[in-house]
Amino acid sequence: MDATAPDPCPDEGPERGSSHAQPAPTALLWRDYRDLLIAAHRQLGGPIVLVWGNLNVHKAADLREWAAAQDWLTIYYLPPYAPDLNPVEGIWSLLRRGWLSNVAFGTPEHFVQTIRRGLRHIQYRSHLIDGCLTETGLTISP
Repeated sequence: MDATAPDPCPDEGPERGSSHAQPAPTALLWRDYRDLLIAAHRQLGGPIVLVWGNLNVHKAADLREWAAAQDWLTIYYLPPYAPDLNPVEGIWSLLRRGWLSNVAFGTPEHFVQTIRRGLRHIQYRSHLIDGCLTETGLTISP
């Protein structure tokens, strides 16, 4: 590798083969979610109601046991796949049919930039967001 070239993976930590190299965490563990919920509860000072999907860690026995013991925490789980209950699915559908369709992305940055541009466009057109919410049958009450 050229000594003047930038490191292609600057966040990977110690070099491979190093005796003290630690693998980077690849996912949040149930304890991470627990700690986040405790911090949110302390900061908000009130009860928390979560609506969670079916990520394995969300259903981990240890997390469920801990959550059941918290009188300030209520967790509801979505059905295994419920796009009709999730307005975000409508937003992704708009992005896939519009900004992301028929595009060959040259770099991850190009992909991210295109998604951001599409989300900004949707953000400033409340009728699009309202339509995604209407499709779910859900309403927002002030």
